Order: sequence, then C-alpha cells, then structure tokens
Amino acid sequence: MATLPRADHVGSFLRPPELFEARHAFNEGKITREQLSEAEDAAVLKVLDLQRQAGLEIFSDGEYRRNIYSGAFDESFDGLMPNPDVLPNQGIAWQGGDVDAVNAAIQEVRPHQLIVGLPLQQKRRLAGHESAFLREHAPGAWKMTLTPPNARQRWKTGITDMHYEMIEDLQTEMVDAYKNEIRLLAEEGCSYVQLDSLAYVIQLRGAGNQAGVSGVDPRLILDNTNGVDNALAGAAKTAGVTVALHMCRGNNRSAWISEGSYEPVAERAFNLLNVDRFLLEYDTERAGGFEPLRFLPKGKSVALGLISTKTPQLESQDDLLRRIEEASKYVAIEDLALTPQCGFASIYYGNNLSWDDQRRKLELLVETAKKVWR
Repeated sequence: MATLPRADHVGSFLRPPELFEARHAFNEGKITREQLSEAEDAAVLKVLDLQRQAGLEIFSDGEYRRNIYSGAFDESFDGLMPNPDVLPNQGIAWQGGDVDAVNAAIQEVRPHQLIVGLPLQQKRRLAGHESAFLREHAPGAWKMTLTPPNARQRWKTGITDMHYEMIEDLQTEMVDAYKNEIRLLAEEGCSYVQLDSLAYVIQLRGAGNQAGVSGVDPRLILDNTNGVDNALAGAAKTAGVTVALHMCRGNNRSAWISEGSYEPVAERAFNLLNVDRFLLEYDTERAGGFEPLRFLPKGKSVALGLISTKTPQLESQDDLLRRIEEASKYVAIEDLALTPQCGFASIYYGNNLSWDDQRRKLELLVETAKKVWR
C-alpha cells in the first residue's frame, strides 16, 4: 500500500472555459470526437499543473472525460435503456442551491435513468482511456475514482429479469467487470483507487426510495453496499493498491441532498469496510459532530472534508486547525488527513466558484496539512 497523502482530494475539478466550449461544439456537431479528445487532453494537462503548483502529492485528471462522476458504467456497456417510469432527477430533493439550475444540469448530462434492458456487453474499459493519459502525464502518484455498481438501481422487473434470473446475477457480473478494471489499473501504475458512494448517508435515510429503489429496507441497501464495496476493495488490496471510500451527500451546482450525523452507519461501516481511508464530508454542521469517529479501528484513516467545494469563501486556517484538533480527540492525529468535502465538479457544470477560488482552496489544503503533519 502506498503512503496516503495528508492533503487529499475527491478527484473532480472545475472544467476550464475552453473545455466547455469544445464540449458544446461537439454536442452541436461542430467538431469531431478526435478534436474533443484533444481539448480534453489539454484541459487535463492544465489541471494536473494546477495540482502540482498547489503542492498536492496525489493527482487526478479532474474527471474531465466524464459528464458526471458516475458516468463510467453508462459509457462502457451496451445493453442499457432508459427506465420508462423514472426520470433521472425524479424525487431527489436538492437543497441549498438553485433547484432549477440543478435539475437543468442533471437533465443535460444524464437525460435518462438507465436500466439493464438486454444482456450486458462491455464495449470498452471503464477507465482505460483516463488511465493511459495519467500514466504518461501525471507529475506523481495518481488516483482513479470509481462509483461502485448498483444492480438494484439498474433493475426493472418485467424488463431486466427477462435476461437475468436474479438481481444477484446482474450484481455479480457488474462487480466482476469493476474488479477486472481495478486489476488493470494496478498493472498500469495506479496507486490509489477511490470509491464514491451515495448509499451511506443518502439512501440509508430513505432518499434511495426517491431515486427509484422503492420498497427496499435501507438496512438491506447498506448491507448490499458494504458487500459490493468490499469486493472492489479486496481486488484493489490484492493488487497492492490503496483504496479509499468517499461517503457523498450529493453535489450538484453547489446543492446537496442529505444531512445528518454519520452515527447510524459509523460502527458498521468503519469496521466492516476493508478500505484504507474514509473521505468524510465535514464542511458544515449538516454532517454532525466528530463523535462517530470513535468507531474507527486502528489501521484505517480518515480524511476530514473541512474545506467546502460548494462556496467561494476561503476557510480560515485557524478554524481548520481547531477542527482537526477536535477530531483528534476521537482519532489519533497520525490517522487523520485533510481534504475538500467533495469534488469541485461532480457533474460537468461544477459548483458555483471560480478557477481561482479552487486554486486558493487547494493551496490552503496543502499549507494546512503541512502545518499539522510536519
């Protein structure tokens, strides 16, 4: 396992204006896929340099080749179809932002909720195109972000069960594809795989029903999520790769979905999940206090998401230092790290702050981490 960075991040970054222009030109048929790829390459080089200048020790491509952080699966498999009964944003109660703008952004980047309508056929690797460029151009160790597969959200009774007898059969096939991807990433030099999950603080509180998982006991969602995440974590560890889990609360145009303490899931998740690090959102009082960290076992670490990617205001370093000290009452300081609470652009349009705001927050992240962990 590689040494974990004290200044971590969730992987997605704001897109520069020239990439927006290229994406829109491509969508309008004005440039080719090859020209879009060239624009993506240039933008990735720009964000890699931003990370290098800020002093980060782990790099990502900003998820610049994705429309949405979780889009790898949709773009890698044939056999998917729009859910005839559910719109992509149906029932999700976004809060803290311009709801119309949030819904419009989701509608553009993911116009349909896709279910499995035919036997799955993998047409490309999940992250091979991202990995190849990072392997050649990253200034140092690099991470790959993946959203674990969720067969329950891809299942439609009367359609999917015409091709898969049980939901577990579909889940196994999806998990095997991700495990293979992790193995290939490790062979290509990826040192850090980050899993992103909405289940722990959103679906467990019932928002899973709003997302189309109606009638399912949230505890079943948690147990199933634990199992899938552990399967992927096991593949990463077997390959010698560091693995982390980000517990997301929703991130779209500076809006969010869920609030509340980690207390309901902390003991089970922290102890049963076989990951090296948890990236937890602690940027506002919505996340509750640090008390649930008392369940973290020795040998695992927590990156405290104290720096907000949702607002342009720069945090006070004194406040960050104070909160890290508070967290150290529950977790030894050597098992803590610092991170922004989520990505800067979980979907293509990103949160409501500027490139310079993003840069200043990354610089603060690194400077504060150096001050704490000399």
